[in-house]
Amino acid sequence: MRIALDLTIFICTALAWLSCFRGENGWDRQTGLAALRYFTILSNLFCALAALALALALLGGFVPRWIWLWKYVGTAAVTVTLLTVLVFLGPSVGYKELLSGRDLYLHLIGPLLAIVSFCFCERLYPLSFPLALTALAPVILYGSFYLYKVVLCPEEKRWEDFYGFNKDGKWPVSFLAMLVSSFILCVLLWAL
Repeated sequence: MRIALDLTIFICTALAWLSCFRGENGWDRQTGLAALRYFTILSNLFCALAALALALALLGGFVPRWIWLWKYVGTAAVTVTLLTVLVFLGPSVGYKELLSGRDLYLHLIGPLLAIVSFCFCERLYPLSFPLALTALAPVILYGSFYLYKVVLCPEEKRWEDFYGFNKDGKWPVSFLAMLVSSFILCVLLWAL
């Protein structure tokens, strides 16, 4: 069952990302690659690759600890995506838009599959509390890059604030909130 869950995560995520390449006039490479600016896509791809690596390791009969840890960090990253949609973006943007089409998988189903597979089917190694905090890395890295692209880089190269984290210049509050909530999430996944 664990192998089936991990392969499902990989295949569904790959299909969801491939659907990003469909533009109005068919295949659009630029649109698909532009989707990589979103934490949703990056976290799901990161988790999907970890799930594939774990499935292959399980098929081979031995799972190295680093692959298992990669799956944990990936699971935490997609859980950040899920909670950001449910708690922050959903109330402001609307759940219907965020939980329709491929986003239903990327924002809800994929993260839930990752949580179930990691927390209940893949207890292969003990997870110490300090090691559990490695799951903060994707949020810190992406948050820092997003801050640069939305606030700090030259104006002509800036991204739009598509997550709304800099609304009214409140990026310090948003950044701190994401770090604190990600820390709490690490603690909850560690407890599970």
